[in-house]
Order: sequence, then structure tokens, then C-alpha cells
Amino acid sequence: MKRARFDIAACPGPPATGLAASGGGQTRTPHNAPAVRRSLLAAAVAATTAGCGRVGSIPYSPRQTPESWLDIQPFVELHVASRTIILVQPTTTAIVYVLGLVAVVAGVHLFRIRNAQRSRLWWGVALVLWGAGALLAGTSYEAFSYHLKCAGRDVCAWTSWWEVWYLVATAASVDAILVAHAYSCAAGPWRERLARYAVIHLAAYGITTLGGAFVPIPRLLTFEWLLAVCAPQVVLMAAHNGWRYHASRRPMDRALLWAWCGLVLTIGAYYLYLASGLTQRLWLRGIWWSENDVLHVGLLVWIGYVVFFVAAPAEDQPRAGGAPPIGTES
Repeated sequence: MKRARFDIAACPGPPATGLAASGGGQTRTPHNAPAVRRSLLAAAVAATTAGCGRVGSIPYSPRQTPESWLDIQPFVELHVASRTIILVQPTTTAIVYVLGLVAVVAGVHLFRIRNAQRSRLWWGVALVLWGAGALLAGTSYEAFSYHLKCAGRDVCAWTSWWEVWYLVATAASVDAILVAHAYSCAAGPWRERLARYAVIHLAAYGITTLGGAFVPIPRLLTFEWLLAVCAPQVVLMAAHNGWRYHASRRPMDRALLWAWCGLVLTIGAYYLYLASGLTQRLWLRGIWWSENDVLHVGLLVWIGYVVFFVAAPAEDQPRAGGAPPIGTES
């Protein structure tokens, strides 16, 4: 499937060097693509890690060459001075970058209004980590995927260190939410137990993910494995909020229940859209909308709800003496 070429001249420079126009011809790699790729890799801390080559050694499946990578999805060319930058899936890139920036700004806002409430502080930490993960993911899965995983290679790589750190940052975000939950919905020793569980969970996931990157073990570096690992935390928090709401009808528990339902519905919508096959059909018609856009727009709405109805009004539950049952008010 040949995609049309879109040239955006950011500043005067030489004409495009090698990407065939939509009328036909063989697509070639721009002469300066390796230089762009090196610049992007240098910006990532992971790129200097000793095991970087192991991650890049996993071939993309099904097999993709640099040419076919651009044939199967929309892209634009940006000419900056003497460099040609290929931006893959520009619409999705814009949406996921907006998601990342909104999450980071929301997290910083919660830091500023925390007012000594540790639950708000940890919600802020969670959103900053979530936003950082979204920015990392958008860079490698979409925006600069060609330069990071294809340029200068015979066969495109399946993943990169940008994606590895996205997975770790997202898992850390979910564990930070669990700590926030511990402060706002638990008391006594249960608060410490939930916080310890979050730390142990993140350490275990981080070790296995980095191990999967160094060995490498592809199945440990997937979005599906991330969901499977983080699902128990969401189920635990949802069950706890449901039990508390049944017992005391607290508005915060009701708000959190809606948050967990919204998160599940968003991820469910992503998989339903993925299974529908609409992405490729829309791309053929020049409509750049994909299952990732469904996910990211849904998460934007979810973050807005969480900030205004959950995190901002969150207050720490007072510590109670005598190790009361989880969720018991003092």
C-alpha cells in the first residue's frame, strides 16, 4: 500500500532525496536518515545502556524493511536545514503528545495543590509518570519509529529502549496510583502493606522488563503483558472501593468506581476498534485515525475526570490506632 508523500518545509533546504512520490517507483532511504536516528538515540538515556544492541536485534514481525515500513502507514517529511525527518502517523503523534503533556501538567498541578495531602501528591506522581510514558511511546511507536527502528537497517527492529522505558514508566504510574489509593482509602497497617506491595510490584516488573530487554525476551516487552501485570492493582482498588461504597456510600469511592469503569471501557474500546480492522480501511481513504487514537482520546477524557473528580478533592484518611480493618474510618 503506497502512501502519498507530504513534504513540509520547516526551513529552506534541498529537495527530498529519495522517497518516491505516490505515483510509483521504489522508495529509498533518505541519505541523512542515519544521522537523524543517531540524534534521537543520543537523546535517550537508554540508548547508552550496555544492552541497547540486544533490544535492537529483535526483528519486527511480520518482517518489515525500511521501505515497507513507510508503505504500510501514513507519514510526512520534514525538511530542516540539510536534514530530512520522517514523521510517522502524524495525527496519532499529535494526539499522544497532547496526552503526555496534559498528564504531566495535571500532575504538576496536583503537586501545587496537594496541601499536605499525600494522596494528591501520589496522584501527581502517577500522572507525571503516565505523561512521560506517553511521550516515550509516541516517540518510538509512531513519530520517529522510522529513524529509531528502521533507518540504516536491512530489516526494521521490533522495539527500542524508548518503548522499554515507556513500559516501566507506565507500570510505575499504576503503582503510584495504588499508593495514592492507600493514603485516601486505607488506614493503619493496611496502608503500609499496600505501599510495600506497590514498591515490590514495580521492582519485580522493572527487573523482568529490563531482563526481557537485555536477553531479549519479546513477550515481556509487550503492551499486553503490561496490562496483564497491572490489572491486579486495578481490580484490587475497584473491589476495595466497591466494598467501601457498599458499606458507607462515600462520594470518593463512587468517583473512583466510575474512574475504574472508565479505564476498563477505554481499553475495551481500543481492542474492539483494533479487531474491527477500521484503521487500514480509513488509511486507504486518507483518514488518519487508528485504534491508538481511540485509546489516547479516551485516556485524555479519563485523565480530565480523574483530576477534577478524584485527585483534586482527594484527602488522606486519618491514621487510626489499633490497626483497624482496611478502609475503616477513624
